[in-house]
Amino acid sequence: MKTRLAILIAATVIICRTPAAEPPAGFTAIFNGKDLTGWHGMDGVDPRKLSALSAEERSKKRASGLEDARKHWTVEREELVNDGHGLYLTTDKDYGDIEFLIDYKTVPLADSGIYLRGTPQVQIWDTTKEGGKWNIGADKGSGGLWNNSSGAAGKDPLVKADRPFGEWNSFRILQVGARTTVHLNGQLVVDHALLENLYDRKTPLIGRGPIQLQTHGGEIRWRNIFLREIPAPEANAILAKRGEDGFAPIFNGKDLNGWEGPIDGYEVTDGALRCKRGTGGTIYTREDYADFAVRLEFKLPPGGNNGLAIRYPRNPPKNHSDTAYWGMCELQVLDDGSPQFAKIDPRQAHSSAYGMVPAHRGYLRPTGEWNFQEVTVKGSTIRVELNGTVILDADLSKVTQFMADSPHPGKDRKSGAFGFAGHGDAVDFRNVRIRRI
Repeated sequence: MKTRLAILIAATVIICRTPAAEPPAGFTAIFNGKDLTGWHGMDGVDPRKLSALSAEERSKKRASGLEDARKHWTVEREELVNDGHGLYLTTDKDYGDIEFLIDYKTVPLADSGIYLRGTPQVQIWDTTKEGGKWNIGADKGSGGLWNNSSGAAGKDPLVKADRPFGEWNSFRILQVGARTTVHLNGQLVVDHALLENLYDRKTPLIGRGPIQLQTHGGEIRWRNIFLREIPAPEANAILAKRGEDGFAPIFNGKDLNGWEGPIDGYEVTDGALRCKRGTGGTIYTREDYADFAVRLEFKLPPGGNNGLAIRYPRNPPKNHSDTAYWGMCELQVLDDGSPQFAKIDPRQAHSSAYGMVPAHRGYLRPTGEWNFQEVTVKGSTIRVELNGTVILDADLSKVTQFMADSPHPGKDRKSGAFGFAGHGDAVDFRNVRIRRI
């Protein structure tokens, strides 16, 4: 069933945009209809490897790529035309969260796609049996995240929405973090699926990267290429609405009713729960939770430090109330990009299961901006999605090595309270909602 957000998106899709259409309000044309300004040629390569090159090496690679692109990419009647060969046309600019509109028209036997953040891909097929690729999914239609793992959400499109050869097709792609939604010709074909990092499935999709138009065996034409960068507040709202059924607020935005612990160390300001500067301690819900998912927004000051208390015990052993050890875990809430935390143990980074399992770094918004985070706890497993990207997915029952060789006697707890573990910094939380599983 479509979510309310998906229905809203579908209602606003621009279908069959006319030639040389003007960008919709808020969008920018990233192809000028005349030449390759703003683009260069690039092969399919791990964008992290590109970023590891020196500035001089990147400049040389881009220059040679542009030379190749000019051999295989032309402009006709304000349409971008590829002859089916050469490097992929790649934006000079990198993008993060975006809404992207593009039309394409292809020919029999051609195979193409759109790379997002330099990573494959939103698939474009010859969907006919004669195309010879029904055995790998072409019969299901275009628009899927074909390079996702077998069985993963988004790999196969929800419906087949392709138009016959000779007709233009229109994509609308919404990407927040790794969460990717695709509409093809006004039909929802991918619904908030995570785009996997093909180049290293053990690490998440990068935070920013270029858009690439793939070339693969036959002429393809593109037009009306429009893009809008999504600001953080809108991105958070999109993530909050995804699958929101069943989540109930546990902080009312007014006071600390329903919370226990050293509540004098916290205050409520403009609908947000804040740890008072110079104070702290762990406050926690009056109810216990076994398996659950919690969603919240948080805002860090420079160098800010706090934590999420997971399955926190109400009556911990005397003088041993540290949630990182006596709860299932403490999930760090930390400005780990601050210079003062440059040399921390990886198991202390933001959203790490403190002292046990490190989270992937580099997905926090700048300090002073609100982040959206979802934590899912099932049995001994804990999963953290930050701003649309999964940065921790761990089974704590398998952890045998601990930071500083300090054991965590609470890691196997089956239930407990949810809370905030303040460490003296003015970290804000709001829109805290939980769902039992």
